[in-house]
Amino acid sequence: MKIGFVVNDVLSESPVYTTTRLAMAATQLGHEAFLMGIGDFAFEPDGSLTARARGGAKKKNYRSLERYLADVQKPDIEEQMPVGEFDVVMLRNDPAEDAESRPWANNAAVAFGQLFAAAGVLVVNDPTNLADALSKAYFQHFPEVVRPQTLISRDEEQISTFISDIGGRAVLKPLQGSGGSGVFLVNSAESPNLSQIIEAIARDGYVVAQEYLPAAKDGDVRMFVMNGHPLEVQGRIAAFRRKGSGDDLRSNMSAGGKAHQVAVTDEMLSLVETVQPKLVADGMFLVGLDIVGNKLMEVNVFSPGGLGSCQALYGHDYAKAIIQDLDRKVGIRRHYRSELTNLRLATL
Repeated sequence: MKIGFVVNDVLSESPVYTTTRLAMAATQLGHEAFLMGIGDFAFEPDGSLTARARGGAKKKNYRSLERYLADVQKPDIEEQMPVGEFDVVMLRNDPAEDAESRPWANNAAVAFGQLFAAAGVLVVNDPTNLADALSKAYFQHFPEVVRPQTLISRDEEQISTFISDIGGRAVLKPLQGSGGSGVFLVNSAESPNLSQIIEAIARDGYVVAQEYLPAAKDGDVRMFVMNGHPLEVQGRIAAFRRKGSGDDLRSNMSAGGKAHQVAVTDEMLSLVETVQPKLVADGMFLVGLDIVGNKLMEVNVFSPGGLGSCQALYGHDYAKAIIQDLDRKVGIRRHYRSELTNLRLATL
C-alpha cells in the first residue's frame, strides 16, 4: 500500500506528532509512506494531479520517531509524484495552524482532497464533509442530548443574556481555531471584563459561548473513534484524561495539559453510540472526541493527536491498528473498484 499524509508543512513536523507516528507505523508494516504539505500539490495542464512528496527509507525498520522524521526531512529527497499512484491519502493538516498566516491553506486541502478522491484515491476523512467541519458550527449538528448548552453569536447583549440565563458561568471561545487558543472562562468575578473578552474574540469572527460543566475541573477525556467505534487494541480503548496545569481552563496538550490513564465509562460509550451515525454518514474515519462528564465538548476531525500518549499509558501501538484498517479498506476497493464511493468506504 502506498499512503500519503497531508500536513501543514513537512519541514515543520515534529517527532511527537501523531502523523509522524502513523507514517512510521506504515513504514514498519512494509508500506510506502510519504508526507506532503498543503502547498505541495499541482493540477497539471493535462488534468493530472501531482504532489511534491517526502518519504523515509523504504523497508527500514525504524525504532525512533526522531530518526524516521530526520530521514523524511533530509534536503533534496523530495520527489514529484502522480497522486493517482497513492492508495490512501490521510488529510492531517491542522486548520488552526494556518488560520492567520495562510488562510488559503484550509480550503486548498479540502479542495485537493476532493480531486484526489475523484481520481480514485481513498481519502480520509472524507473531504466533502470536512469542508463543513472547518468551523465549530459542525459540532452543532450532533444530537442536542450530548452537547452542552451553546450559543454562537457576535452580539454582546445576546451573549451576556445567555450567560446570565445559564447561571453566570460560561466558556467563551472563537468559532474558528483549536489547540486552546482564545478560550476564556467567564464567571461573576470576571463579569466586568466580559465586554472586552467578547470584543477580543469577535474581532476575528463569531463567538462560541458554552455552559461551564463542573466536571471540567478534572480535565477532559480525549477518545479516538475509528469507523464510528472506539479505537481499541487488546481490549484497551485509546482514551486518556487531559488535565490542565494549575487553574488553566484549557486541558489541550498544546496548552500544557498532561495525559493520565482513564477508565472508560458506560456514559462515554453511550455518547459514542449517539454520535456514531453522523460520523459514519459523514465519512469520518478517524476522529478525536473531547468529553467532559457526559457531554461532548468538541469533535476533532482534522488532526486528532495523542496516540503517543495512549501508547505510553497502555503499552499498545494504536497507530499500527489504524494503518492495518486502511490496508483492509484498500483490499475492499480492489474487489469493488468504483462501486463503493469514497464516502462509503471511508468508514466501512
